Amino acid sequence: MQAPTPFSENEKILANYVPLYVMLPLGVVTIDNALENRDRLEKQLKELKVAGVDGVMVDIWWGIVESKGPKQYDWNAYRSMFKLVQQCGLKIQAIMSFHQCGGNVGDAVNIPLPQWVLDVGESDPDIFYTNRTGNRNKEYLTIGVDNQSLFGGRTAVQIYSDYMQSFRDNMSDLLEAGVVIDIEVGLGPAGELRYPSYPESQGWVFPGIGEFQCYDKYLKAEFLEAATGAGHPEWELPDNAGAYNGTPESTEFFGSNGTHLTEKGTFFLTWYSNKLLGHGDQILEEANKIFLGYKVKLAAKVSGIHWWYKSDSHAAELTAGYYNLQDRDGYRPIARILSRHYAILNFTCLEMRDSEQIASAKSGPQELVQQVLSGGWRENIEVAGENARARYDRAGYNQILLNARPNGVNKDGPPKLKMSGVTYLRLSDDLLEAKNFSIFKIFVKKMHADQDYCPDPNRYNSPIVPLEKSKPKIPIQDLLEATKPLVPFPFDKQTDMSVDGGGLSDLLGGLISRITSIFKRNHI
Repeated sequence: MQAPTPFSENEKILANYVPLYVMLPLGVVTIDNALENRDRLEKQLKELKVAGVDGVMVDIWWGIVESKGPKQYDWNAYRSMFKLVQQCGLKIQAIMSFHQCGGNVGDAVNIPLPQWVLDVGESDPDIFYTNRTGNRNKEYLTIGVDNQSLFGGRTAVQIYSDYMQSFRDNMSDLLEAGVVIDIEVGLGPAGELRYPSYPESQGWVFPGIGEFQCYDKYLKAEFLEAATGAGHPEWELPDNAGAYNGTPESTEFFGSNGTHLTEKGTFFLTWYSNKLLGHGDQILEEANKIFLGYKVKLAAKVSGIHWWYKSDSHAAELTAGYYNLQDRDGYRPIARILSRHYAILNFTCLEMRDSEQIASAKSGPQELVQQVLSGGWRENIEVAGENARARYDRAGYNQILLNARPNGVNKDGPPKLKMSGVTYLRLSDDLLEAKNFSIFKIFVKKMHADQDYCPDPNRYNSPIVPLEKSKPKIPIQDLLEATKPLVPFPFDKQTDMSVDGGGLSDLLGGLISRITSIFKRNHI
């Protein structure tokens, strides 16, 4: 028997490669379902390709594609854009965006849900998430209607499933060609598996604790049924959890020895968070059936709610549906659900450091990222991530690099811990400004462990194989077992692949910027 061929030095280093994607602008396809500024986009995509970027991520807006009426899909603009991305030699991460664009941090355009869905809401406003005072949130349909046949005979889950099936049928050539490599399934506001607990459209400002969003008639009825089944028909939804911009200690629910620690409080929080898990589980199972056998990876996004992380109650996480406390892990159960569907956990706020946050918010983005990534790796799933805010500075890039390989590069092969990919938010004129882009190109190279662009994910231990069928449903007790807190994996203090250059590097960067601008002026 022939001995295996030993890895070359280059192959050992390449095993540390983390692919980098760039999020396209929110309105790259307009509200009128048109791909405008095609030439400009092509020029920008070619610049990303030259920089060594692996691919792009893009929202596929429900409010655009199915805007004309139920099952009246128009994929033409997205097909044109996908073909352009393919021509530029880039891969695509496609987001099934079942949420509204507008009303959240960084939303520069407004794309509502399809009008025919909003029309249902005119006669039945309880199809939308609702807070205790009755304010409706039209960003995303409430979990309470997941299995209610309110939309021309279809349930919300059936609508999402039909949409994904139409996407598959209309993009099958691009799926088979390996152009579309990820399907990120939108599971809530901003595409994230969470409740819309901190909507700027309703006056929330950082670092408010947010509000529970389960007061529509459908979720109210489900809670009453659950409480009655537990022998407590008298229990009602919380009425003492404060308002959007409160602090934990200003409420009876989240304060020291508050309601959240009582039998009633823990029952509610378990129910509230389990509803979210069930929602994600059901829709991902539909996605798995639809893309079964295709060489594509499923993914789901989890929000990086870092404010109040260092307070005892973790109030902002709880209102969003992440039942995470010092003695209870709210994220590993999500990872366990994702493992059932062979899905990637995509987490946010990779660029943030504790020292950048205001002290009064008791933020812990570094510890939060460490906890969530560790939970994903412990459940043996791939973990990816993105920055929450646009950053063009070395400190932000270095923090992302640290999280991408928390224990650094292993010169002898695959590192112990490595993210499966990072998506940078987002493509813009600011990013492509000469000085910013020169730093970004160094960042791309460092993500790739100082290696050249590699088109073959098999070479960096991240093969894209045909999607397997979801495993059997996980019993609730097995999910609750995953709430047991475990010590996170240790992370290094700083990355060993820093983009820092300091003085000389900045001087050279500035010189290059000036030369480039002079060259452009002379060639207009």
